[in-house]
Amino acid sequence: MLYPELFKSLESARWDMAKDVPWDSFDASLLSDEQAMTIKMNAITEWSALPATEMFLRDNRDDSDFSAFMSIWFYEEQKHSLVLIEYLRRFRPDLAPTEAELHEVRFEFDPAPALETLMLHFCGEVRLTQWYRRASEWHTEPVIKHIYDLLSRDEARHGGAYLKYMKRAIDQAGDTARAAFSKIGMLMAASGRAGKPLHPTNLHVSKEHFPRDTVQSRLPDPDWLERWLDEQIRFDKDCEARVIGGILRNLSSLFGETFKTVGDLNRFRKQYAGAA
Repeated sequence: MLYPELFKSLESARWDMAKDVPWDSFDASLLSDEQAMTIKMNAITEWSALPATEMFLRDNRDDSDFSAFMSIWFYEEQKHSLVLIEYLRRFRPDLAPTEAELHEVRFEFDPAPALETLMLHFCGEVRLTQWYRRASEWHTEPVIKHIYDLLSRDEARHGGAYLKYMKRAIDQAGDTARAAFSKIGMLMAASGRAGKPLHPTNLHVSKEHFPRDTVQSRLPDPDWLERWLDEQIRFDKDCEARVIGGILRNLSSLFGETFKTVGDLNRFRKQYAGAA
């Protein structure tokens, strides 16, 4: 089982919201209304770990090891939402999300292949690591800069944990796992070309709720994410290259190959296209 060792490693890196966030360093003059609103949107987005966890537990009923790991992932992701809410509660209570706004992003996701979902969320963690790193750089207020740095480090650790389950899946499912991981990896690594980098929170996940079946579509401002990326934190081509590079490096290690470009990964994907 992977869960016991993952518990130990993630527990040792866990930060304390009361002790490890420098709340007393807050400087109101360095927080704009624009910045505060993006904190609210990220707080609500992080709350969607709740329906994602319900999805993971439903679709992995036969995998108690991974399901147990969800107890860690769910706790830490909900803490991300909580620390952002606490920041607003202390310093911009007028923008703190309401319970109704948080509950709006809790809806049932359609069942999906477990291996593809695992890969999708691994890529999501790689991307979110870089998004939050840029958010920390963009913000000027020291407390929120520190919070986003904590969140970025957490997302990187979560990506590492997902990768361990992906390695286990290769051992257990062989080419079926290679096909699923390379297909989704190709989709996620190439998504920037379409001008809309993919993340689990902006993908359609429920036919019943279409078109409001993405997490982002259910936020108070459904269009905030692209504006945040393009105009605010300025997640540019160099930033996107770090996401793609992270996906390619990790898949190179996972498959025992060398993927220098998305094209290299696509050629590998075609070898296993019929195994899924």
